[in-house]
Amino acid sequence: MHYKVTHVTQYDYSDTVGLSYNEARLMPRNCVNQQVISSTLNVEPYAADFRIREDFFGNRVAYFSIQQPHHVFTVTAVSEVQLMENTSQLDFYQGFAWETVREMLSQQHSHYLKQASDLIEARQYTLDSPLIETSLQLAEYAKPSFTQGRSVTDTVNDLMQRIYRDFTFDPDFTTLATPLASVLEHRRGVCQDFAHLAIGCLRSQGLAARYVSGYIETLPPQGEEKLVGADASHAWFSVYIPEQGWLDFDPTNNIIPNTQHITLGWGRDYGDIAPLKGVIFGGQNHELEVSVQVECLTN
Repeated sequence: MHYKVTHVTQYDYSDTVGLSYNEARLMPRNCVNQQVISSTLNVEPYAADFRIREDFFGNRVAYFSIQQPHHVFTVTAVSEVQLMENTSQLDFYQGFAWETVREMLSQQHSHYLKQASDLIEARQYTLDSPLIETSLQLAEYAKPSFTQGRSVTDTVNDLMQRIYRDFTFDPDFTTLATPLASVLEHRRGVCQDFAHLAIGCLRSQGLAARYVSGYIETLPPQGEEKLVGADASHAWFSVYIPEQGWLDFDPTNNIIPNTQHITLGWGRDYGDIAPLKGVIFGGQNHELEVSVQVECLTN
């Protein structure tokens, strides 16, 4: 599948911004089933000191500063990616038991030496992160999925399905500052919250899980035309499975991502892969508008 993604972010400030420093994580990365064909970032007003680097997790980051007074700030990211279908059949009932994976992640055994480097890299995702702190409440919610001897893939799939059934998608309930405990208590949230919830549950059981940021095409109701800019950023999670690597799960839609999920990047939680963040001098109040358009260029 060949996709074109246009992501426009605009800040309108009530007062003059004299200077700003920014980081944008809006350029997709190459990964197992995704090849980036092109990716451009346009900043208005003119961005000085513009440069691109890779962060600790291998995500592409654009750093830039705006050194002229302005009231409106716009970042437009346009990318084309090719997604390859994963044709391998996933057997949820075979493979390592989740307890075995937990043991592999917590210890260094000689018979795991083949996977030593992957295990060491994955271990950082078993730890708490700034936005995801494990708790007894998360462990209790996770517990019904983690039955003795169950394969890790079947365990994670069951957890994803339970989150999909138990929680209501409600864009008006949470903000970036809403604690995970509140999401768990009220059983409401958005894709970011559901990804954080699943990751917290998995880490509470000693497994490695990371936060994935990207896009998914939004299809209009039958018989209606799709509105330009009606798509949105999306989030899901990925779990480390020995001998297979990282496998993605989307609890918002109860599916395993394949050729409809476009990956921007990943990290421990949302804070590591926020699309745009920075520091401004001035500005006072602001209004934010975000428009995302995902176009499928092949059938």
